[in-house]
Amino acid sequence: MDITRPGGPEARNRILAHVLSAPWRTRIGVSLLALLLTVSVSGVLLVRLVPGNVDLRVGEPAPRTILAPQSITYVSHYLTEQQRQQAAAQVAPVYKLVDADAVRQQLALARGITDYLDAVRSDAYATPESRRQAIESIDKLKLSPSAINAILSLDNDSWNAVRADVNAVLEQALRSEIRDNELDSAKRRVPALVSPTLSATAREADEALVEALLVPTSLYDEATTNARREQAREQVLPVSHSIKQGEAVVREGELVTPLQLEELEALGLRHENPGWGPTVGTVLFVVLLVGALLTYIQLLQAELWQRPRRILLLGLSVVGAAVLARLLVPGHTLLPYLFPAAAFAMLAGVLIDVQLGIFLGALLSLLVGFISGGSLELVAYAFLGSLAGTLALHQMQQLNSFAEAGAFVALANMLAVLAFRLYNQDLDSAGLMQLLGVTVANGALSASLTLAAYAFVGRAFGITTSLQLLELARPTHPLFRQLLLKAPGTYHHSIIVANMAERAAELTGADPLLARVGAYYHDIGKIERPYFFIENQAEGSNPHDRLDPKTSAQIVISHTRDGVALARRYGLPERVQDIIAQHHGTTKASFFYRVACKEAKEGAGTAVNEGDFLYPGPKPDTKEAAIVMLADVEAVVRAVHPETPAAMDDLIRQFIEEKLISGQLDHCSLTLRDLDHIREAFSSVLRSIFHPRIQYPEEEK
Repeated sequence: MDITRPGGPEARNRILAHVLSAPWRTRIGVSLLALLLTVSVSGVLLVRLVPGNVDLRVGEPAPRTILAPQSITYVSHYLTEQQRQQAAAQVAPVYKLVDADAVRQQLALARGITDYLDAVRSDAYATPESRRQAIESIDKLKLSPSAINAILSLDNDSWNAVRADVNAVLEQALRSEIRDNELDSAKRRVPALVSPTLSATAREADEALVEALLVPTSLYDEATTNARREQAREQVLPVSHSIKQGEAVVREGELVTPLQLEELEALGLRHENPGWGPTVGTVLFVVLLVGALLTYIQLLQAELWQRPRRILLLGLSVVGAAVLARLLVPGHTLLPYLFPAAAFAMLAGVLIDVQLGIFLGALLSLLVGFISGGSLELVAYAFLGSLAGTLALHQMQQLNSFAEAGAFVALANMLAVLAFRLYNQDLDSAGLMQLLGVTVANGALSASLTLAAYAFVGRAFGITTSLQLLELARPTHPLFRQLLLKAPGTYHHSIIVANMAERAAELTGADPLLARVGAYYHDIGKIERPYFFIENQAEGSNPHDRLDPKTSAQIVISHTRDGVALARRYGLPERVQDIIAQHHGTTKASFFYRVACKEAKEGAGTAVNEGDFLYPGPKPDTKEAAIVMLADVEAVVRAVHPETPAAMDDLIRQFIEEKLISGQLDHCSLTLRDLDHIREAFSSVLRSIFHPRIQYPEEEK
């Protein structure tokens, strides 16, 4: 794959596939979040608009008979949804035949297993018990003790007949469609397919092997089924429902149904209705607000869906802001200017993302303007204060940044108020001084609330803060100092990787500070056994020389697990722990794997299980973790030491392509353009480190 063409069709197809393959949990989560936010914020804004006096609930008896005061026809959401559910239920499940290669692989597996069984049977030095254990140890073959006895008790001619028949019957069975929910039924048909000429014992062995090796050839296609059911739902037209004047909507003592409740709402009989205009307008505004927020996240911050605690924080911020605005804004003169929109925006900016903080500030500004009845001054006031505070806290380095942000909020508030008052020629000195005092109080309140929430909310929601990362970046941190003292080679490697990761993060929109700190600690697990890693070994001393490849691989692989354990012991943030766990993904300890394969081929070692040489993962699920994984190319460059910049660039490109093609980057949001930027950043840093040295001529004597 050509990673130097980010705008090519491969990139577009990859992005499209990522969008279309969003997990159903994510889709449900987005829908629930949209629903909860819409209901919560609408409820907050409508609480004084719909004072109800008729309290009816579904399933409870009606206190009196209610007649329709007029004839109406309306679109019934309840009846429409019922018909849509019925239409979806009538769509039959869709099954998809497995690839022909999968069938061939299963047949090859069957031949391999029967060959292995033949070898076990013919092992002259094996005891009956060892033969039984050898058969029981086959992972992909689960046989009953009776079936194992049958296999081992057959004479050679009978066994050869069974082997041939197993492969023939299995091939015949796999040619037909076997749905995954009908596998047991297919197994019950196996006895009818087995050769009738076999003896009873041979038939038992034959049937047991075929049943154990039989797999589905047709799998349930959930995506297509859901798509067809959704299409069926969409084809259902909205259902109109009519009520005639004088008709009994609900009778006294009758249990209220969802349809009756809907009818009462359509007739305006469920509460003292102030008119549908304000209610519909409020709900529509909230829907637009929530839709804008979720659309922004989906398009520009999609990785947030993998961080549910951040989404929860964002949702609570929106609802909390709505409650506070509802209390401060309506019916007051000065209190609306005390609403700390900047606090919510700044908190989102420092705990989640600065761009999201700015966008949230814009939405809350519109919310304040809506509650105030359309005051453009309040919209500008809230937005400019939020913008100033969020930008002031961007790349915060110390606690006094909050005070500076509060000052910027107050200044922006003042300028906004002065601009509108001058434009409207509203220059009452006493009132203006009061208002300017409130703008200063708003800045102080916003900064104080943000600082208090920053310390509490960050820990309560498990969100990694900049101050935590800055503390971890200090060379005097106990765990980082241990790395220097116990594994100096790894420490040096981590410093270079951190420089590479930080530069790459800057170019790809990731968090540079998190990438740097994650790189500092990504190999911290090597502290437990430092001399088993080449960068910490003295020349000529390698403890792996005394170990078999599998043991060596397990020691090397364990550094990710050990690193996570150390990180937890020292209280490192969860996002740093994730980088430690994910920086090798599910890659292979290739060197030891090749050695093991070579020894096995030469007869000097046991059979090789590839799983023993794989890192446990998981694969990187954030840009920062993926960048640290790719920055490990430093070790490759140091080992190969390419002679020219072009050779170094090729080596870096090959390393990145290998991770991309092997699927290690499938779970993060890096694009092909990002990979190009990462390659350029790595090349720049590594060239400055591994550049050729000038050869000085010797002095003439």
